[in-house]
Amino acid sequence: MSENKAPHVAKFVYDFTEGNKDLKDLLGGKGANLAEMTNLGLPVPPGFTITTEACKGYLENGEEPAALRDEVSAHLDALEARMGKKLGQADDPLLVSVRSGAKFSMPGMMDTVLNIGLSDKSVQGLAKQAGDERFAWDSYRRLIQMFGKTVLGVEGDLFEEALEKAKDAKKVKVDTDLEAADLKKLVTAFKKIVKKEAGRDFPQDPREQMDLAIKAVFESWNGDRAKLYRRQERIPHDLGTAVNICSMVFGNLGPDSGTGVAFTRDPASGHQGVYGDYLQNAQGEDVVAGIRNTVPLAELERIDKKSYDQLMQIMETLENHYKDLCDIEFTIERGQLWMLQTRVGKRTAGAAFRIATQLVDQGLIDETEALQRVTGAQLAQLMFPRFDEKAKVEQVGRGIAASPGAAVGKAVFDSYTAVKWSRSGEKVILVRRETNPDDLDGMIAAEGILTSRGGKTSHAAVVARGMGKTCVCGAEELEVDTKRRRMTVPGGHVVEEGDVISIDGSTGKVYLGEVPVVPSPVVEYFEGRMHPGADDADELVEAVHRMMAFADRKRRLRVRANADNAEDALRARRFGAQGIGLCRTEHMFLGERREMVEKLILADTGEEREAALTELLPLQKKDFVELFEAMDGLPVTVRLLDPPLHEFLPDITELSVRVALAESRQEPHENDLRLLQAVHRLHEQNPMLGLRGVRLGLVIPGLFAMQVRAIAEAAAERKNAKGDPRAEIMIPLVGTVQELEIVREEADKVIAEVQAATGTELKLAIGTMIELPRAALTAGQIAEAAEFFSFGTNDLTQTVWGFSRDDVEASFFTAYLEKGIFGVSPFETIDKDGVGSLVKLAAEAGRRTRPDLKLGVCGEHGGDPESVHFFHEVGLDYVSCSPFRIPVARLEAGRAATQSTGSDHR
Repeated sequence: MSENKAPHVAKFVYDFTEGNKDLKDLLGGKGANLAEMTNLGLPVPPGFTITTEACKGYLENGEEPAALRDEVSAHLDALEARMGKKLGQADDPLLVSVRSGAKFSMPGMMDTVLNIGLSDKSVQGLAKQAGDERFAWDSYRRLIQMFGKTVLGVEGDLFEEALEKAKDAKKVKVDTDLEAADLKKLVTAFKKIVKKEAGRDFPQDPREQMDLAIKAVFESWNGDRAKLYRRQERIPHDLGTAVNICSMVFGNLGPDSGTGVAFTRDPASGHQGVYGDYLQNAQGEDVVAGIRNTVPLAELERIDKKSYDQLMQIMETLENHYKDLCDIEFTIERGQLWMLQTRVGKRTAGAAFRIATQLVDQGLIDETEALQRVTGAQLAQLMFPRFDEKAKVEQVGRGIAASPGAAVGKAVFDSYTAVKWSRSGEKVILVRRETNPDDLDGMIAAEGILTSRGGKTSHAAVVARGMGKTCVCGAEELEVDTKRRRMTVPGGHVVEEGDVISIDGSTGKVYLGEVPVVPSPVVEYFEGRMHPGADDADELVEAVHRMMAFADRKRRLRVRANADNAEDALRARRFGAQGIGLCRTEHMFLGERREMVEKLILADTGEEREAALTELLPLQKKDFVELFEAMDGLPVTVRLLDPPLHEFLPDITELSVRVALAESRQEPHENDLRLLQAVHRLHEQNPMLGLRGVRLGLVIPGLFAMQVRAIAEAAAERKNAKGDPRAEIMIPLVGTVQELEIVREEADKVIAEVQAATGTELKLAIGTMIELPRAALTAGQIAEAAEFFSFGTNDLTQTVWGFSRDDVEASFFTAYLEKGIFGVSPFETIDKDGVGSLVKLAAEAGRRTRPDLKLGVCGEHGGDPESVHFFHEVGLDYVSCSPFRIPVARLEAGRAATQSTGSDHR
């Protein structure tokens, strides 16, 4: 058995000494990494992990696997023997934490319970052994609070309100100022809350506590916030979570104890240094919850130099071992350092690119692995605008720059309002004292998140970085009043709900009003206006430049642009496009030219139709000359007219009003009347499945011939000017080879005429769009008449699913996403099982007929990162997308080519 393969025997529990970091599927990320740190000889509290298989069995059958209880008992016995104490014993209790740990990090989305084993009896023994009564009662109240909320489903605010009352009664601000007597009263209050809300007493049996906590962690895998987070992050729903049972170590034993989170590099910028948060006299949840403001990790050197030096050494060991930024949780118990977790840390987009290149320079990884450390989605984030530094602004606060970006929106103070306003089209900033996992809906809906508490490792910061959301945390000078739905800023100014604010996640600054934005330096780099240099912005540009160079060297897929005019074509070329994969000629018929199309539609005779086409020909030719010049030397695929003709006519309501008014005023209206009659004549119940695409070319004589002539004449003119035009003619909406053969015969004839008239040899490839299921299913036949296929995945998705995109996205897609029917919209990422199967089938059948058949895709999926990987796998030659998505597609094409040798670096 290979060490990174899970055993085939049914085993549900592993000691930390048994696993390793490659067993994430079985032990979850947390359990696998605890085992790895144990293997490395680092100070990890003893414990064991219940596998994801046990969780899946529980969720499928509604009860734990038969063997699980006995295995847990055996491992608990071994743990008790090792620690020399029993779980929850009265005189010197062993206490454990019960923590979730899925394969992929889901910060705060699932459940954790600390201090399992405390009871009315054992709390006395803990106080005696620790020599600290306050510590024991503080630990007990924490257990009841976490257990009540997590396991028994008690509303968490009830415990918080009781805690606030206790602090008010004592006239203190923070819970560490409460004394043992105060905490005893709080425990009594908490137990009463449990009794009233849960209908049962808080359990005094430590094994019952542990068993119920394990089940609660299992069930939290299917909690609403966990499912929402998985959909947001595209994490599969069938993985299940592991459960980690770890002997407790205590950071709340006084000033020589504490807890913290550390990063081996800055997760916001990628720079090397000492980054993280530390909190004296606290347990781990206090740091990530953001309830108490932490001190920078560097302060630990002054507080406890021995532990600080040991931590720095461990951080270096872990980064070199994992060859990546590591996110570490630790506790110091009376001067003894303990490692509670490590994982490859979430990072901002800028940090991801910087770190990848740094690790290459340090020789820790190679270029192939570096490409797996960045994503197209991260690159897209770096292309968003930033605030204009020259703008006049009114800064009202500054917090911790937790996740970069420039976010502007109306201040809202709860998640419900954020979601509601966002769905109404408003841009919002979610403002909270601190966020918790229940705020996930609002965080997703908001443009950015602002909190007055917490640091770079708080819930808000970690989740925002994972989602690529702008976030400023710990802006202490801002007084957030969620009940009155307002925020008071220094100087007394009050920001009411609905007032516009701006937050800068790169600097931590908070502004009143809307701050104007300027282009990202990464966009300026792609536009050729910025070159790699030395300052901070240029350092990022340098990292992006290097990663793009890696990707371009590795990728097989070529990347083209969807562009309909010379301006877009030139921009696309600057962004690295290797041609145009889709030029939509219908866009050339809009504006002033619409009247000429109206003449074509209204033509009653062949002479009138010919006159209209003759008028359009030179304009079409001029468009193509400009396009071929902009893309000289690169292929340009021109799609002949595709949409229904009614789209070129005025709106039926507008026309009806115009005709009615003209008639009432006895004014001339013959042309409007003819247009109205044409609109009625061309009306279709479902125009996207009606007279459009190749069908137009077959029923309107001369239409496609005019377009082919314009393309051919433009190519000849460009070639005679010593240019290198590489035009390709694409016939849309073909469903049968006979349609393509008829149009092709006419096109070949026109091209021959132009060659004869200009004395110029033209090589114009003729192909088709595959956008109907029948075309995909008969691709082998269609390839007999086509030199290339371009998959129109927008229409193919509509026709495969039976969706009208314009209607369904607004009507029921939200419900489908919420119910988990879709993990993501099939118009955003290709449906591999349905639409993707047809693409694969058509590609294979087409190449069996014509081995040199060129294959591409020109739907929106051409710029979607996940879809690019699929198109690489099925052997397409190129993808085509909008100009601003070209860098994303280039990067993902490089990643796809190296995916088999890279790691899954979610």
